[in-house]
Amino acid sequence: MRCVELDGKTSSAVYSEDEGVASEADRKGARRARVSGIDRALQVIDHLYETGSPAGVYAIAKAVKAPLSTVYVIVDDLVEKNMLTRQTDGSIWLGARLYHYGLAYARSLDFMSIATHEMHDLCRQAGETVQVCGRDGDYMLVLAMADGPSHFQVASRVGTRVPLNWTASGRLLVGHLPEQERIELFKRCARSSPTGRAEIDPGTLSEAAGKAFESRLSIQAGESDYAVACIASPICDRDGQCVATISIVLPEQKAFSDENHYTAHVRSSAERIEKLMGWRNR
Repeated sequence: MRCVELDGKTSSAVYSEDEGVASEADRKGARRARVSGIDRALQVIDHLYETGSPAGVYAIAKAVKAPLSTVYVIVDDLVEKNMLTRQTDGSIWLGARLYHYGLAYARSLDFMSIATHEMHDLCRQAGETVQVCGRDGDYMLVLAMADGPSHFQVASRVGTRVPLNWTASGRLLVGHLPEQERIELFKRCARSSPTGRAEIDPGTLSEAAGKAFESRLSIQAGESDYAVACIASPICDRDGQCVATISIVLPEQKAFSDENHYTAHVRSSAERIEKLMGWRNR
């Protein structure tokens, strides 16, 4: 008999001494144990990803509702394998190995390859920072970014997640949804922004999202960051659903001094991505 500790519980796997192999029931039990261990590891990684900041082992265990001893073992194993990294203060953060996996995954996607190429072209044309964004549940997620040539600094980098109601891209990403679904979504996820200028009324947000999607253009200024504007256009698949956006991020005063110049560029870029993906003739 061999004992295995998992999630704070001790289970026994009984092996036949005559045959030297586990019974069918034991093999199924071992499989459940392996899946449970993987689930716990994913819970730890998901928690760090969703919170967006390093955390101590105790805080992680409390958040994922797992035994502290189990989380310590999992974290130590993931740190050893470079899936997680331990900061100087002892807190835990995502490791470089996950970044390498992400790069490999991104390279395999035709969409990201095409969108990233167009993003850099738009950056050169507009002379400003350009981002490609997608939806991650109730949040907008920055998928890729090309820094403009100016010294203007953009706070949101690749991997940044912000509530959908804070950004021009966030509204476009849900603009194709039925009106009532948009309203229910914004009721659940709309939050006040650091500047206090982001709209939080679900009805107003739903209407704005629908209109922006129809016009293939969304503009916001100073809602998520002070003096920062964003001009975005939707990238729609063959079913007409907004799967991502491409946007120009620039100083608020510049956005409105030459608005037509930027809106024309960003709309054209979104359309080119759709054409190259074979979605434009839907």
